[in-house]
This record gives sequence, C-alpha cells and structure tokens, in this order.
Amino acid sequence: METADRPVERSATGPDARETTVEVRCTGHVRDAVGAPSLTFAFEGTTLRAFLDAFFAEYDVKDLLIAETEDEATTDGWADAPEDLPGTWKKNPEGEQTRRYARVAVDGQFNEHLDGLDTELSDGDRISLMYPFIFCC
Repeated sequence: METADRPVERSATGPDARETTVEVRCTGHVRDAVGAPSLTFAFEGTTLRAFLDAFFAEYDVKDLLIAETEDEATTDGWADAPEDLPGTWKKNPEGEQTRRYARVAVDGQFNEHLDGLDTELSDGDRISLMYPFIFCC
C-alpha cells in the first residue's frame, strides 16, 4: 500500500522488532471467512497498516474490506447529501478506504476518524473488522 507520500511500514526484524498484540473482532462476511468471531493476533509493527498487512497475509479477507477504487468505496445511499456538509469531513485516500458497507475500527472508532491506516496501535487494542450481511427483498 505504498504511495508517494506514505511509504510502506517496514517492520524491523531481530531483537529490535516491535511486536504488537491486539484483540480482533469480526462480523458478517469477515467472520465467515476467518471462521471465528474473535481472536488474539500478534504482528510486527505498531500501526493499523502493519496489522492489516499481517492479517491479510494470514486471512484472505482484504477484498472484503479494502476498496481499491473510489467506486468500490461509495454508494448512492438512500438520501441526497446536503450541498454544504456540516463540520469537518475527512476521507482516507483512494486505495486506503473500506468497501461500501465495510468498516475497520480501532477501540470503537472508525479508522477514518483517527489517522487512517497510519493509526498507532498498542497492545490490547480492539480491532473490529466489519462487513455485515445485507439482505434485501
């Protein structure tokens, strides 16, 4: 996930490598693919980006969560958005967004409200990987 202004986090190896252990909660399609609603996961690094890289190497769920294009990240929704949105709206860059309806949260906060994939993680943080089942008529 390297971009011009965001290099890929390169984890150190050897005695100086920092390992982080987090609690992972999975819902919907992610839960089905992983085979468990929750698990403890250790990885080298300290960011959400490093966690996702390691988790996706272990579990094949990247395509369920990460949108590669703007079209995969958006939906028309059921109501028109106002022309001037209130407050501050922050969006992750293309290629670092979740798919429509899918979300990644750290300790209950969506990653785009933090520092995106560069959010720093600590031991014991709770990472939620959500892609709900959607049923229609």
